[in-house]
Amino acid sequence: MRVLVIGGSGHIGTFLVPRLVRAGHDVISMSRGTREAYAVGPEWQQVTQVAVDRSQQDAEGTFGATVLGLEPQVVIDLLGFTLESTTALVESIRGRVEHLVHCGSLWRYGPSLKLPISEGQGTPAIDEYGTQKELIARYLAGETAAGGLVTTSVHPGHIVGPGWHPTGVLGNNDPATWTALSAGRTLRVPGSGAESMHHVHADDVAQVFELAVARRDQAAGQDFHAVAPHALTVHGYATIAAGWFGRTARLEPVTWDEFRALTTSEFAESSWGHLQRNHVLSIEKSRDLLGYAPAWEPEDAILESVRWLVEHGQLSVENPLTV
Repeated sequence: MRVLVIGGSGHIGTFLVPRLVRAGHDVISMSRGTREAYAVGPEWQQVTQVAVDRSQQDAEGTFGATVLGLEPQVVIDLLGFTLESTTALVESIRGRVEHLVHCGSLWRYGPSLKLPISEGQGTPAIDEYGTQKELIARYLAGETAAGGLVTTSVHPGHIVGPGWHPTGVLGNNDPATWTALSAGRTLRVPGSGAESMHHVHADDVAQVFELAVARRDQAAGQDFHAVAPHALTVHGYATIAAGWFGRTARLEPVTWDEFRALTTSEFAESSWGHLQRNHVLSIEKSRDLLGYAPAWEPEDAILESVRWLVEHGQLSVENPLTV
């Protein structure tokens, strides 16, 4: 199949594009051309790379024509963030492309009421990003159900992998959290510590996209979660992560007001956004319909990210990793 990956040099594309090449597909990677993939292997030598400013072309109404000009049979859209943009793409390629696979997000759901969450069964999103992702998922399902373009949406958890900072123990990217854990110092934790986050290795996300392409009939009109087999609670995450440095996690519960006074507004907002949602997603449907078999437990995926950051001088820790 001739497959176009929109956003091929990003977190997911770094692993997805080589997977598609190894599966025998003719792959085109579309990006703004401002960076290379996080890891470049020999498969990339077989990839056609195209530089396109999607935002500009969306504004001009020319993006769909650009996509069609590349003559793909399958389009994987990792950069569709609004219903308007996705609708324009669908209307341009309907009847000309065999399958559109869209990247959604676990933030399509708001704070959890029942765990784990099955596809489409969470509470309404609480921000514009999540709202748009949910609207897109519903629109795509309706498009296929009505006999239009065959579509699928894939909804990853908190993506981790070598080359970027994982969402940390407190639901933000504050590097001071890792310094404290590695030193065995007290970490002040908002909430109960029982809140969950659901991480996933970028290669496992890529696996779901690859399977959706390979099993088009099973994936048609469906939405799938792409997360690790298990989620981590704040307390569990801290306990495991401190152990990587030969230390014991020391956690002190604080109120949210106290926590906000201890950190920046950006980190506090990120923590609130992650922890109040308290997400744990089901992968039963992904397993049953696609054969999804995640290779990474969340702590193993996070450890790989942390190790890479430490080894490349992008994360300061007070004690070395012992694992």
